[in-house]
Amino acid sequence: MKFNRIVLIMAMEDEARPIIKELNLTPRGKLLSPLPMEFYEGKYKSLNLDLVTSGKCDKHNVDHIGPQAAILNTASAISQLQPDLIINPGTAGGFVSAGGNIGDVYLSYPMVCYHDRRIPLPGFDAYGIGSYYCFDTREIANSLGLKMGIVSTGSSLDYTPKDLDLIKSYGGVVKEMEAASIAWVADLYKIPFFAIKSITDLVDNSTPTEEEFLKNLESASIALSREVFRVIDFIAK
Repeated sequence: MKFNRIVLIMAMEDEARPIIKELNLTPRGKLLSPLPMEFYEGKYKSLNLDLVTSGKCDKHNVDHIGPQAAILNTASAISQLQPDLIINPGTAGGFVSAGGNIGDVYLSYPMVCYHDRRIPLPGFDAYGIGSYYCFDTREIANSLGLKMGIVSTGSSLDYTPKDLDLIKSYGGVVKEMEAASIAWVADLYKIPFFAIKSITDLVDNSTPTEEEFLKNLESASIALSREVFRVIDFIAK
């Protein structure tokens, strides 16, 4: 499948900065004023590349992270840039029980789900989980030696026992805060989507999530940028 324009949808500036440098993207300011998303563009071989971050919260001076910002970012990017493939690079939590290690990079497959939209009503229970199928990344992962698995999205950095039970029920191996929301919007527009996630912390060990995240954010973001470039290079062949 050939692509012409790829949009990378990201949350945090610190995660995006190494990718912007690796792909030699040029800053273009706000994607759609007065919304906060920041827009970068460039080319690689035959591909037109755009990267859009969710921008900063003026009130709290932090990155806009989580499902709400991801939905607004994705809808705006589709409207303004009209991509034929959407990729969501980012950092995430992994699981020792699933063979995860700090610095591992996963491609989403076969789907992305939610773990904190618990709606115990007929039909709404499945709706809450979402289960959005991704672009088939098996050839990319096998060729580049990357891990694959189900990516699970929630609104919080930490988790509850019910969150973990739900992730386990559908075999999730990556826990993060944006992918399923981006996938939902991409699915509405029938645009292929997948996520690339670099592991900053291990959910099922004894170290607090926030400590591991802050300690490993820089190194995981560098690993992420390296693998994003390799994935883009593979797609461009």
